[in-house]
Formats: sequence, C-alpha cells, structure tokens
Amino acid sequence: MRLYPDAPGRRVATVARDGLVVVLVVLFALLGLEVHDAVDKLAVLGTGVRETGEHVPLVGDPIEDLGRAGEDRVHRLANLLGIVFFVLPTGILLFKWLPERARQARALSAAGSVFVEPENEERRRLIAMRAAFSLPYGQLLEYTQDPLGDLVAERYDALIRAALDDVGLRPR
Repeated sequence: MRLYPDAPGRRVATVARDGLVVVLVVLFALLGLEVHDAVDKLAVLGTGVRETGEHVPLVGDPIEDLGRAGEDRVHRLANLLGIVFFVLPTGILLFKWLPERARQARALSAAGSVFVEPENEERRRLIAMRAAFSLPYGQLLEYTQDPLGDLVAERYDALIRAALDDVGLRPR
C-alpha cells in the first residue's frame, strides 16, 4: 500500500498535513490534561471540608464524608472533562481527515498497480488515452499544446506524465 505520492510537491503537502494532524492530536491531549489538572485543583474545597470535619467533635463524621464525596466528585469531573476536551476535537479532526487520507492511500495504491510497465507500448498508449480522455483540458495543456494530436501521432510521453502526475506518481 502506498501512503505517500511520488511527486515531490504532493509528497511534501501530504507529509505536512499528516504532521499537522499529529501535532493537533498532541495539542488536544495537552489541552485535555490542562483541563483535567485545572478542574482537579478544585478538589481542595472538598479536602477543606473533610479536614474541617475531622476537627469538629460529634458531628464531624458526616462532614468528613461530605468532604470525601466532594473530592471524589471533583476527581471524576476532572477525568470526564479531560477526556471530553481531548476526545471531542480529536474525534472531529480524525472524522474529517481519516476518510480523505484513506481514499488517497487507496487511490495511490490502485494507480501504482495499474500504471506498471509503462515501457510496454500498448500500455503506454492506454495510459495516454486515459489522460487525453479523462483529464480536464486545462490540466492537459500544462503538459502538451495538442493532447489529441499527440495521441494520434503516438507521442505519449507528455500524456503519460500528465496521467501519472494526476494520481501523484512519477514516471519510472
């Protein structure tokens, strides 16, 4: 399976996008940790109630229990919010990025298996025909001024370059 295009410009763009996604996931993880730590610091309120209950005779036990329950709830809330602040943006990011990236990898792999043996004259003709008949005219004109004339005259090199570049591969 091909993960990255052969064409240098597309390869750099794909690696940069992948790197950006990794950096964003790490930032979301750090954000989740920061939110967790900030909320977890609020447990000091429950700790204060619990410690106060330790010093109150007779009615101290219920106050201590209340303080412990408050501490536990704050810790659970900190865990929950830390997870939410990581999972939610990471999930949205990956939901948008992963399908496109998987599609690109499948297309590169498929194109790599289809565009083999470009030295075979019949295969070169078929690849040139694919380019001439399926690529937008503006894109074809970047490679040749007369795509159909090149096809008729059996000048396939420019059309093959256009077809390979379209899928992110380089001629071998």
